[in-house]
Amino acid sequence: MNKILLINGPNLNLLGQREPEKYGSSSLSDVEAAVRSIVNEHGGQLVTFQSNHEGEIVEVIQNAKKQGVEAVIINPGAFTHTSVAIRDAFLAVQLPFVEVHISNIFKREEFRHHSYLSDIAIGCIIGLGVQGYELAVLYLLNTK
Repeated sequence: MNKILLINGPNLNLLGQREPEKYGSSSLSDVEAAVRSIVNEHGGQLVTFQSNHEGEIVEVIQNAKKQGVEAVIINPGAFTHTSVAIRDAFLAVQLPFVEVHISNIFKREEFRHHSYLSDIAIGCIIGLGVQGYELAVLYLLNTK
């Protein structure tokens, strides 16, 4: 993989501040820097995007392939449980993606147990903290 897109959904801009007992103390910048370091070591390129707005995420996914992106890592946040639009964008562009969740969504409220993306993702990393992002990128970099 030469070019990977990392997308973070709503409220993930507050990592390190929001519920640190659930999400840890790393900021989104920390997460992006760790993932970028791994991608750079493998000679690739990382593009990052965070938005609290569903339509912006859809547009980034729709344009990703045209911009040379080969795979996506996404933490859709609350859109995991609500967004048919993000699902449809992935189906339209046919880009492989890994779904990441910092917390274990299955140990949380019942409504968080369903994902509109998991069944079309090439993999899901759930509940391993921010290390899940690193595991996702290592998987993608080692998949040819």
